[in-house]
Amino acid sequence: MTHSATDPAPQPLGLFERLLSLWVALAMLAGLALGTLAPGLVTAIASAEVASINLVVAVLIWAMVFPMMVSVDLGAVANVARQPRGLMVTLAVNWLVKPFTMALLAVLFFDYVFAPWIAPEDAAQYTAGLILLGAAPCTAMVFVWSQLTRGDATYTLVQVSVNDLVMVVLFAPIVALLLGVTDIVVPWETLVLATLLYVVLPLGAGLLTRRALRSPERIARFAAQAKPLSIIGLIATVAILFGLQGQVILDRPMVIALIAVPILIQSYGIFALAYGAAHLLRVPHRIAAPCALIGTSNFFELAVAVAISLFGLSSGAALATVVGVLVEVPVMLSLVAFANRTRRHFPETPA
Repeated sequence: MTHSATDPAPQPLGLFERLLSLWVALAMLAGLALGTLAPGLVTAIASAEVASINLVVAVLIWAMVFPMMVSVDLGAVANVARQPRGLMVTLAVNWLVKPFTMALLAVLFFDYVFAPWIAPEDAAQYTAGLILLGAAPCTAMVFVWSQLTRGDATYTLVQVSVNDLVMVVLFAPIVALLLGVTDIVVPWETLVLATLLYVVLPLGAGLLTRRALRSPERIARFAAQAKPLSIIGLIATVAILFGLQGQVILDRPMVIALIAVPILIQSYGIFALAYGAAHLLRVPHRIAAPCALIGTSNFFELAVAVAISLFGLSSGAALATVVGVLVEVPVMLSLVAFANRTRRHFPETPA
């Protein structure tokens, strides 16, 4: 797919973006401090939920997603069909590989490697939580990672939208198969609300903004001006997430570290598989990077909601899904940096 006339030329990452890992690290520390020093505020933020989606975090994620939606040109969506390889890599990795490798890693580590330190009943809970994470590919945050790698906004939207449609059909059967149960209760309110909040509404606002701005130059200028909003939203989200889970992290650091091990291996392994496949298929970088990042990150709202509904708020399964949230941002930032450094190894146009 070629760039449309409204697509701005890729610009180098600014100083603020290049130091994003530092800002995120500071946000993590600030979140831990917030959770320790102002538990009342954290409790108030945590209580602002609808269908297991935290509304404060939802607003911040909306702020992250909106700047990229302004760059979406629906007139170019038809061009996606002319270059299906990126979409096929995304779907194959997310639904034929990722859930099963996550389950395999969870069983390997919690039933064998970590068996001397973890009780069998806890191990089963952590395994269940990781299976839920592995079966829920990311929706909202992908737009942030795509923007940081200068991804194709329109193609990213199509990848996420198709993934969401597949998730509606396959999430419950895959989780039921891997957990060995048949009564999986999918919180459809969470699934639908998250799709509306993180995809439909920002897309609608972006399209209205494009229509109001009209000219490609004004659209590009507005997108550039709105871009810091995305980074600020990301940093604030990290601070709140770490504030919400600060006490858990401080109380159970060893368990958090053990749960993080298979998640880290899964994340880097899935990215390597998808990114490598995209490279072999000569997929342009602006499509290859987002396609690999979609499979690497997770739809944590859905995973957490299902873990709570199946196993309870204080269960090991719910804890494992939360650890996935905490691990994801630093991991994704490292992969964004890697993708940006390796851009030259990918073609600029379809082979």
